[in-house]
Amino acid sequence: MREAQFLKQNKDRWQQYERVPTKDPDELADRFVQLTDDLAYAKTFYSKSKTVQYLNSLASRFHLAIYKNRKEKKNRFASFFVIELPLTLARYRKDLLYAFLFFSVFFLIGWISAKHDDNFVRLILGDGYVNMTNENIEKGDPFGVYKSEDPVTMFVAIAQNNIKVSFWVFVLGIFACVFTVYLLFTNGIMLGSFMYYFFSKGLGAKSVMVIFIHGTIEIIAIVFAGAAGLIIGKSWLFPGTYTRLEGLVRGGKDSLKIILGLIPFFILAAFFEGFVTRHTEMPVFLSATILGGSLFLMIWYFVIYPWRLQKRLALPVKDADPSMID
Repeated sequence: MREAQFLKQNKDRWQQYERVPTKDPDELADRFVQLTDDLAYAKTFYSKSKTVQYLNSLASRFHLAIYKNRKEKKNRFASFFVIELPLTLARYRKDLLYAFLFFSVFFLIGWISAKHDDNFVRLILGDGYVNMTNENIEKGDPFGVYKSEDPVTMFVAIAQNNIKVSFWVFVLGIFACVFTVYLLFTNGIMLGSFMYYFFSKGLGAKSVMVIFIHGTIEIIAIVFAGAAGLIIGKSWLFPGTYTRLEGLVRGGKDSLKIILGLIPFFILAAFFEGFVTRHTEMPVFLSATILGGSLFLMIWYFVIYPWRLQKRLALPVKDADPSMID
């Protein structure tokens, strides 16, 4: 059978499988068996064709759906963090990269601006904060601000604020990404000027060891919240084969998953800031261990693990879509 005839004979059925998902275990199994038969036939006669790639990705998604229905249906929370969120991250890895690049550029702008303008730090951080920190430096306790409040109160307030900021970054992305980029700009500028301030006081290494105990997770999470805002804005600006409304719904659903997935990380960062960062005189080894572990956690979960999961399931990036298992 020629490939054109093979496609004509089966494409309607394949498209129906994509358009009309099912959660019935027997129906899932039947579809999977038919797809694997089609895939085996295509591999035999059209091994270098895109048909093989398409059927392979479609069959992989059904395999994933069957696996979830069999073993993970009772633990929706675990399946979200183990499968759904990582596949969503894999699908939008370029948006994560763009958000990181935006933030990095804005950080450098903040650093360079503070270096060349003595008043820039006060403009960004405020006279009150700068004066208080100068007084703490003179007292020999430059990071005393982290000891100024009750740890529980501090933890709750910081967690609430960071989660609120992440939702604003996400929601405002609908306005063509303009406000999302602006919020990345303000946070990047602030961090750049903030870090230069401590480096200019000869406290660079110490500031990294103290501030990034919580800042590693917090900053990366804010950047990824920015990526969620870029996704929702891009989804209706460039919907591809979907209508703008369909693109917005899909992009909104995926970006919301990212925001919800960030909440535990914001809570963990707030815990560190409220209960751990205040111990500014802890051994360097312990501080570096926490910082390094936090960095590894964020890179592994948000970058490495999604890529490995997508590869293990043999899903092309554009098909690394967990919608089939919702």
